[in-house]
Amino acid sequence: MTSKSRSVALAAAVSATLLAVATAAAAEPREVRIASHVSELAPLHAQSQLFAEKIEERLPGQFEFKLFPGGQLGKESALIDNVQLGTIEMINVASGVLKVDAKLGVFDLPWLFSSRDHVRAAMAAGLEAEIRTRVEDRAGVKVVGVYENGFRHVINSQRPIATPADLEGMKVRISGGKFRQDVFASLGAVPAKVAWGETFTAMQTGVVDGAEAAIYGFYGQRMHEVQDYLSLTSHVYTPSFLLASESFWDSLSEEQQSVFAEVGREITAQAYAQAAEMEARYLEEMRAALAVNEVDLEAFQAAVAGVYESYTEAHGTAWLELVNGSRPGS
Repeated sequence: MTSKSRSVALAAAVSATLLAVATAAAAEPREVRIASHVSELAPLHAQSQLFAEKIEERLPGQFEFKLFPGGQLGKESALIDNVQLGTIEMINVASGVLKVDAKLGVFDLPWLFSSRDHVRAAMAAGLEAEIRTRVEDRAGVKVVGVYENGFRHVINSQRPIATPADLEGMKVRISGGKFRQDVFASLGAVPAKVAWGETFTAMQTGVVDGAEAAIYGFYGQRMHEVQDYLSLTSHVYTPSFLLASESFWDSLSEEQQSVFAEVGREITAQAYAQAAEMEARYLEEMRAALAVNEVDLEAFQAAVAGVYESYTEAHGTAWLELVNGSRPGS
């Protein structure tokens, strides 16, 4: 073999090797992280798992999803910052998203929804489309799905809460911003600022009489072991948001973007059903350890009617009309 022939053969071999390496690299699934601030017991984790499973069915072998629940990659505010910066591909979060624009505070209005069916009807009637657009415009992220974080209730050691008067003087650990603190204070409760991880001990020692949270939060922290009453106040409903960074979204092919968007919407009904099933299962286990009661919804709604006036003065009535028009029996 001549020197020229050897060079040609060597070049061909190198090209073949590089092509093989490139092909192998192209076949490697792309890692996608989905992080959340809540535990594996939360509906948000189940939603992330469901989304990952459905994408694998539609785009087999193209992605490797890695889930990071429980604040492993940061608290909710940090996760939102990072998905906006593009330093994480996807997150599934809740109330923190509402802070990106004051109009989204509609979900902080107390006793806005009467039931999960009411939520779903309002979302289907156009509320979901409105908040998707609002979040994308204000936060600079891609909203892949809007699901459920759930209704919040009150657990305590003092008495059942059936009417606003039952909150009088009760020291309650309350999350959220000043708005929610003020609502509880207006009902006679004494809002207490305690870190969520310290709330169980605060209950044991009497620093607080109770706390407000979603059912999965009480269950995950085993609060039913140190409290006596769980009142299903349903005072606030919070959606969950499956978000993708714009840089990650833009890096996907048109086919991949289409499938992500389709799956994000297609799993909505199943995500709601999962959340309802999880809540019912946790609640059933907790019933053995404490008393559970319903509340006089209309009495609470009447007691906080003034709160709605301040919201509509700033943001109009369109969203509230949409919600009220979707109320079962309206």
